[in-house]
Amino acid sequence: MTSVAPSEKIRCDACPVLCYIADGRTGACDRYANHGGTLVRLDPLTILEANQRAGGKLVPFLDNDKAEWDGDLLLADRPFVTAVGAGTTYPDYKPAPFIISQPLRTGEDVVTVVTEGIFSYCGVKVKIDTDRHIGEERAIVRVDGEAIGHVMTAEYGSRMLSLGGVDHLTGGSKKEGRVTCAALLALCNREAVEMTIDDGAHLVVQAGKAPIINGVTEARMRVGCGSATIGMFATQWIGHADEVVVVDDHITGVLSEHQAGKLLDMKPTGIKIKGRRSTPGRYFQVAAPGTSWGGTNIEDPREILNAFDPKIAWPGLRLLMVSTTGEQFAYFTLDENLAPQPAPLTPPLEAVVERIAENCEPATCSVLFMGGAGGSLRAGVTENPVALTRSVRRALTRVTCGGAETYIWPGGGITVMVDVLDMPENAFGYVPTPALVAPIEFTMTRDDYAALGGHVDEIRTLDDVLSKGTPSGIRTIAREAGTMAAEPGPAISPLPKSGEAA
Repeated sequence: MTSVAPSEKIRCDACPVLCYIADGRTGACDRYANHGGTLVRLDPLTILEANQRAGGKLVPFLDNDKAEWDGDLLLADRPFVTAVGAGTTYPDYKPAPFIISQPLRTGEDVVTVVTEGIFSYCGVKVKIDTDRHIGEERAIVRVDGEAIGHVMTAEYGSRMLSLGGVDHLTGGSKKEGRVTCAALLALCNREAVEMTIDDGAHLVVQAGKAPIINGVTEARMRVGCGSATIGMFATQWIGHADEVVVVDDHITGVLSEHQAGKLLDMKPTGIKIKGRRSTPGRYFQVAAPGTSWGGTNIEDPREILNAFDPKIAWPGLRLLMVSTTGEQFAYFTLDENLAPQPAPLTPPLEAVVERIAENCEPATCSVLFMGGAGGSLRAGVTENPVALTRSVRRALTRVTCGGAETYIWPGGGITVMVDVLDMPENAFGYVPTPALVAPIEFTMTRDDYAALGGHVDEIRTLDDVLSKGTPSGIRTIAREAGTMAAEPGPAISPLPKSGEAA
């Protein structure tokens, strides 16, 4: 980087904001600083130490000890330079900050192109493990009153959110863009974010942590829908209850009518369930969605019952009602008028309720970063950007984010998705355009890199990178993803912010 007299301001060209930065201060993003007249990247370059990552999800590099190479670009056990702390390619025509080559024992080289991308087209998909109703599908999700996304289609035992995207980052007001960017940055860096859903719940979401819904921390996700729960535990109820109802907002199960009950010779009970009957023993829409029994709004499970058929039911009939998580349960016997009356839960039934709870996985929030690797990223790899896209499609080039394996969406472009828990901590930054800054790496053989028109003249060896270091130092990740500890090298102390946008 070019140096100037310490008294002069430096114009940073790492993003479209183009800050003027005084000596000893940082730009608006807190990522670049004027250090004695030199523009430097503040965060240290992050390297994954392969020999301490056994069993982790982070992608290792290539194994120099293997006599044979099976063609897997990311199989082996060597240090891997991530793009965390690497810097960007803006204004797009520049080669990636680091293009690193490592040799195989066979003599072939493998190249990793390392860069931080400025993602205006990005967002997160959030999976919230809960049966609680958090809001209607398509309901707006807000932070600080600003729309940042919406509720997606619910999945099995989980609620889903789609947050961010270019329309929220750039298509609304300045405040909406700033709030959206700040929320995405916090979520991707594993921080807690408070949000509300229109006509729905108040949430606290944090990657790897249990969701907090309306002030209550969730403990578990469902074992299955009501019908599946009936099938899983049917044999354990036989002889201990005459009827079992598993209350569920989606599919409520009734043991005596269910095929499992039929095959186990359950006697008809004359039970009548409110809602829409689907197939035998399966009912939809038994109650409105809510935060109580099985994701419904009911507090007393008898609310979903109509009167028992007096021609079939009998006094003393034993009825167990339970939710899909085992958190709510009630036991009744029918009186002389065939009305369910509360009764003490018997030990055998208590054991099955506990078994349901045991089979429920802990509730957690999952945050997946999703972004489109567009022109600037690809131009940092090759002078012919479409060649990189084609190489990724042909599986000649592997894409990682901070060393973590990614999912590449089908179709055009390079649309990448990654679990933030698989990445190093604090792997994400931002620029106030607004956009997120995320690490991304492209790994391929040297021959394939040359064939796609790569910046071959910019290739450096790993030893060269390690020996020369960076102005902000190098940090080594010493543990696998999710529990990684960083050992920073020499880095510049935090500086005050003074970026003046052009």
